[in-house]
Amino acid sequence: MFYHKHSHKCQLLKTLTLTKRTLCIKTPTFFTQNQTSTPTPRNLKLLNTQITTFMRNGQIQEAQNLFDKMSQRNTVTWNSMVRGYFQNGQFKKAISFFDQTPQRDIFSYNTMISGLMQCGNVDGAREVFNKMIVRDIVTGNSMISGYVRNGLIDEAMMVFDEMPEKDVISWNLVIEGFVSCRKLDLAEKYFEEMNIRDIASWTIMISGFSSAGRIVEARKLFDNMPMRDVQAWNVMLSGLIENGCLDLAEDFFARMKEYSSDSWKILINGFVDARRINDAMRYFWKMPQKCQKTWNSILLVLTRAGLVKEAHTHIEKRPYFDIVSWTNMIVGYFESNNILAAAKIFESMSTRDATAWNVMICGLGENDHGEEGLKFFVRMKESGPSADESTVTSVLTICSNLSSLKFGEQTHSQVVKSGLNNFTAVSNAMITMYARCGNRNYALSEFSFMHTHDVISWNSIICGFAHHGDGEKALEMFERMILTDAEPNHITFVGVLSACSHAGLLTKGYYYFNYMKAKCFIQPTSEHYTCMADLLGKFGLIDEAMRFLGEMRIHGLEIPASVWGALLGACRIHKNIEVGEIAGEEILKMEPQNSGIYLIMAEMYLNKGRRKDAEKIFARMKLNKVKKQPGCSWIEVNNNGHVFLSGDTSHPKFRVICDTMDLIFTEMET
Repeated sequence: MFYHKHSHKCQLLKTLTLTKRTLCIKTPTFFTQNQTSTPTPRNLKLLNTQITTFMRNGQIQEAQNLFDKMSQRNTVTWNSMVRGYFQNGQFKKAISFFDQTPQRDIFSYNTMISGLMQCGNVDGAREVFNKMIVRDIVTGNSMISGYVRNGLIDEAMMVFDEMPEKDVISWNLVIEGFVSCRKLDLAEKYFEEMNIRDIASWTIMISGFSSAGRIVEARKLFDNMPMRDVQAWNVMLSGLIENGCLDLAEDFFARMKEYSSDSWKILINGFVDARRINDAMRYFWKMPQKCQKTWNSILLVLTRAGLVKEAHTHIEKRPYFDIVSWTNMIVGYFESNNILAAAKIFESMSTRDATAWNVMICGLGENDHGEEGLKFFVRMKESGPSADESTVTSVLTICSNLSSLKFGEQTHSQVVKSGLNNFTAVSNAMITMYARCGNRNYALSEFSFMHTHDVISWNSIICGFAHHGDGEKALEMFERMILTDAEPNHITFVGVLSACSHAGLLTKGYYYFNYMKAKCFIQPTSEHYTCMADLLGKFGLIDEAMRFLGEMRIHGLEIPASVWGALLGACRIHKNIEVGEIAGEEILKMEPQNSGIYLIMAEMYLNKGRRKDAEKIFARMKLNKVKKQPGCSWIEVNNNGHVFLSGDTSHPKFRVICDTMDLIFTEMET
């Protein structure tokens, strides 16, 4: 085996055949670097250049068409196609073209090694490398680069040590490998051993020191550089910002000898990340070539800080906006609960992509306007872009919250037709939708059809069974879960403990609560304590429930109204008015307008014959202007929800409904 420099001398090469399983050597072919089987036409070089240009611009079909039309091709032609397909991620096609290449030069093999490493096929690249008779420095560098890319620094060093000749790129690749795997001392050692360094050598070390928080050493290296380019300045600037030295970075920026667009972006993004919006805007307006992405990042920070109107004003005053800008405004208005403003922006947009529609649908759902969100989904199907996985996930979530089974089923059929059911997130949303709408069999069927299950899949099915009181089935699914690679999280145990509570499984409730802490190392949250308080309360173990509340305080957790509510419900059932008073008063401290708590406490007093105390409760309600919330129910007819409140006669078909109910009652009586 020997390495060989590029020259015009005859080179010994072999040809390889790549199959799906192995790489086999064909009979070696002797030819010079530019030799082809047929004479090269004058314009062949231009055609090869055109293929390279097409591939570089992602115009794969155009490159293929040109290749097919060429009456004569040389090795460069085939190499351009192989490299182009690798560049565009079509690895099988690249391998196929390499297989078909009539004659290969050393560039053919180097391209193959680089491409295989790029797609993670380390073994294939190694096989090509090991079977090469002639290698050059580029061959070794391609192997080192590929090993480093795939996190195999030891293998990279073996190739480096075996190379008879190394150039500055070889050294830089090794140093960069050590930096990437956080072996900075070794990187520094090899840097010191270099006879010749280029700007990239220094820049790699500066970046490494900066990433390790050794900013003083990074700056010292920068100051010692014999020559610097704009990339070196940018790396040092970025290092100062990453290490929290924003003011120093600003001074450094002012002293830079030359700037690129990245220089401005780095500084502006540094101010954005530090929430120094005024400074970010000041430099943005100084920026010679405005960057829309940078401007959008500034606007996004403003919206997340609750300054949506200010961000909106900037968009209207300045000519810098695109779909992303307006979409961010919609998100900001939804987050500040200004639904009308969000809808107004959406309707004013001249063009809308799938993301804009998704934000609108999801935002309406999260702001309790799910029915409107479903109407937007219908509009999107009629006149908007095609729905994607985010769209249907949001729609299915809305159907879950509205218990809109019919609309959910229709969406399910559309999901299957479009192939979106292959996305795990979509399948998870369907499980949740069917479970919350009461169709547990369909939920389980969808779960069973999934190819892979993540923790959300398991949580959806466990919580679905728990929600409908099928505790045994929920626990069965949990036991299946812990046999897989999926790790339970705190939501999993909310479902498990809720299942125990609904099914009255006291012993198992204790077991899983302790299992969560001891085996899964999950600290209980208020939701877990709520489940346990509810479970203990069902068995009348009020004192034990109070002990759990004391445990919450020990762990620094505030006892939320939900926990006190579970305890109050238990006290009501088991007529423990002493603890019930404590629980009720604690809830009213947090929710003074909660009419249900007043009524429960008054009922408990009346059942104990303490009429005066009950009257005091009613007096407090009147003083605090608390009104009893009317009963509410709703049904779905033809994908439209109909809400009915106790005592409300505003429904447009109220008279017809009443007449129909009278007929039903008459039929029942007869």
